[in-house]
Amino acid sequence: MKLDILAIGAHPDDVELSCAGTIAKEISRGKKVGILDLTRGELGTRGSAEIRDQEATAAAQVLGVEVRENLEFSDAFFTNNASHQMEIIKKIRKYQPEIVLCNALDDRHIDHGKAAKLISDACFLSGLRKIETIMNGENQNAWRPKHVFHYIQWKNLKPDFVVDVTGFLDKKIDSVKAYRSQFYSEDSKEPETPISSSNFLDSITYRAQDMGRLINTEHAEGYNVDRYVAVDSVFDLI
Repeated sequence: MKLDILAIGAHPDDVELSCAGTIAKEISRGKKVGILDLTRGELGTRGSAEIRDQEATAAAQVLGVEVRENLEFSDAFFTNNASHQMEIIKKIRKYQPEIVLCNALDDRHIDHGKAAKLISDACFLSGLRKIETIMNGENQNAWRPKHVFHYIQWKNLKPDFVVDVTGFLDKKIDSVKAYRSQFYSEDSKEPETPISSSNFLDSITYRAQDMGRLINTEHAEGYNVDRYVAVDSVFDLI
């Protein structure tokens, strides 16, 4: 299955919190999108890895993605080394995405910046023909995504570009709320965390509104890049 976009996150819910509006919009336009989680989020204070598995499946159904996989790397302890890179390379070559969306370049959680570099490196290495990978008994072809874009997470990083997601915020929020164990609920008896407050849940909306305000739309999501984004014409810019 070839994908147009592969969205990768260090933890289940990273993608939903950060770029679900973009995903929902592109799916509505007929694009094929998949999600790859690096870990099961097993070190999260609330819930469990098994619960997160179920929630991730529910969130994927809300968004309507083609596929969702989990590499089951060790939460908080994965590293940017050959073995981890090779596992990501196999998935990139399997799905051959044109665009990869991945973690923030700098963020509060150490896994986010670490994953950003790991994924970016793997995307580059995936294009090298002399790196051999095998899946289901067959040699894979080299494949390098055309673009790697880093979504914005906890920190209010200055975006290099923004995507208008007006009309898709409700679907984004519904996908986030699929993670019932992680976010605000009046009935929860779980310990409080930085993401379990009602203010954090509200921040999804007011951040999207602020990004939208800056580009004169209702809602938007921001991204950073490792290299310049090129356009064919100035008229390609809204």
